[in-house]
Amino acid sequence: MRLSSIAIISATFGAAAALSVIGAGFAVNTVEDQSELGVRRALDAQRMHWAEVEANGLQVFLTGEAPSEAVRFNALSTAGTVVDAARVIDQMTVEDSADLLAPTFSVEILRNDSGISLIGLVPASTDRASLLKIIRPMAAEGRATDLLEIADYPVPEAWGGSMEFALEALEFLPRSKISVTAGAVEIRAMADSAESKRKLESDLNRRTPDDVTLTLDITAPRPVITPFTLRFVRDEGGARFDACSAQTDEARDRILAAATAAGLEGNAGCTVGMGVPSPHWAKAVEQSIGALAQIGQGSITFSDADITLIAEETTNPATFDQVIGELENNLPEVFALHSVLTKPVAKDIAGEAAEFTATLSPEGLVQLRGRLSDETARTTVETFAKARFGSKSIYNAARLDEGLPGRWDLRILTALDGLSRLSNGLIVVTPDLISISGKTGNTETNAEIARIFANQLAETDRFQIDVEYVEALDPIASLPTPDECEADVAEILKTRKINFEPGSDKPDAEAAAILDDVANVLRECEELKMEIGGHTDSQGREEMNQALSQRRAQAVLNALRQRQVLTASFSARGYGESQPIADNDTEEGRDANRRIEIKLIRPEPAQESETTLESMEQPAQENAQQDQVDATTEGGSDDG
Repeated sequence: MRLSSIAIISATFGAAAALSVIGAGFAVNTVEDQSELGVRRALDAQRMHWAEVEANGLQVFLTGEAPSEAVRFNALSTAGTVVDAARVIDQMTVEDSADLLAPTFSVEILRNDSGISLIGLVPASTDRASLLKIIRPMAAEGRATDLLEIADYPVPEAWGGSMEFALEALEFLPRSKISVTAGAVEIRAMADSAESKRKLESDLNRRTPDDVTLTLDITAPRPVITPFTLRFVRDEGGARFDACSAQTDEARDRILAAATAAGLEGNAGCTVGMGVPSPHWAKAVEQSIGALAQIGQGSITFSDADITLIAEETTNPATFDQVIGELENNLPEVFALHSVLTKPVAKDIAGEAAEFTATLSPEGLVQLRGRLSDETARTTVETFAKARFGSKSIYNAARLDEGLPGRWDLRILTALDGLSRLSNGLIVVTPDLISISGKTGNTETNAEIARIFANQLAETDRFQIDVEYVEALDPIASLPTPDECEADVAEILKTRKINFEPGSDKPDAEAAAILDDVANVLRECEELKMEIGGHTDSQGREEMNQALSQRRAQAVLNALRQRQVLTASFSARGYGESQPIADNDTEEGRDANRRIEIKLIRPEPAQESETTLESMEQPAQENAQQDQVDATTEGGSDDG
């Protein structure tokens, strides 16, 4: 009986143990399945289909190749939201970084009175010490901050050229932000004046390498416009501005919109400046332009708060009176309107209208013809013309006429003042009109003349301006490019050669005329980086040849300087016999090797496998090995 009881108890415990093992197995499988399924669903929801999930007991194994380290970390974090992060076992790999796209290298250069800062991502091969050595002399008290990061990827094409150009531009821009990427440079800067802005834009566009896209945003302080002038004309040729001023960008847009509605076609400029006589300037201009459009042909001139509206004699008097009355009643306070309906021109007894003309030739010669009131007026006009154009440039053929209208001589002086702003042109003064026409190299000349006339003439005086801007006359826009300068010098030296006296560094008598012509070309160019290199043949000692070539190169540089060529960026270097271009075993070859080379210094093209910024340090030290285009001339003596 006792054995039976023991057997029953043992069987009971055995069955319980078996059931426990079976239950535990089911529980483990359930936990594994739920963990694996939950993690899988979470990863799929994040579109991480590359990841594999396997549960083994309480542990969850993640395998697969992640596209990046960040994605791998994201997968671990996602799994940790489903199960305890301690149960997640990371067996994932990351895709080889060599197969990933290279990052976009970019640098922002910030320069102000506090110094220069560099921010961005550059290739690991960048010589940052050399870069800082270049920019520290430009920075205030040498304060240059390097906040650059690096990445070990190949140097992009055009990256070196972009950085070199950016650093070159930085030298001329004390308040600027320059953004650089491979093949593109964006410059935002402040200029001291509108003229300085034009010059900077012209210089930077000329210096931009062919493989670099330049974006410019240069601002200048708003000019003070005195008097604050605007002149709008409608005639047979259409509608146009002779001068336009506004106090804000919004006011400018309103004025241009009103002019367009009145018949203005194409693009027109309007200077935003200071000195506006009233905050309601734009409203007054809009109303006045609208009134002129209703009248038909004529002009509207603002000189500060004084407005002159002149209508052509063909205008219907009733329409004129109605429009002028409405305008007078609606103009903002401060503005005063003077209106004129032109009358037929008065003629003398012979039936001729009084007239005075002055012509300015492209050579600067001025001829005065027509009528003046008396001898005092003739002396005054001639003296004024000599002061404006030069005493030797005036030919006076004007005759005296005592019956001229009042203020006749003052109108002539004002017209001559306007003519002095032109390169060549013509003024015609009649009793009812002053007209000026001609050519100029200044885009602001129209506005300047309109300002002079509006300020000095009476409100009843009509004037007409027809001045053409010619880029070839613009001292900034017409500057030849460095390549054009180099080509012009090369053309001179193609058939004419500079020689020296035997064994000397003194140019011979025939060289003077050649140097004169070369200097004439270089004086018309902007500041260039050029090298004048001296070369000899192989006869004589190498040290003596090198010294002689250096002296000859320096002699040419001195000769150009004496001819008033800007040579601050020129250098002279003697190469001796180290760079022959012909065989030194023949007299003809030795003669060719004795030469002076004038070279336009060009940046060395960046090699993808090399650091690009190392090449930037070398131009600053003026000993770079650079690609250059030669203008070759012959150097002196037969003895090397």
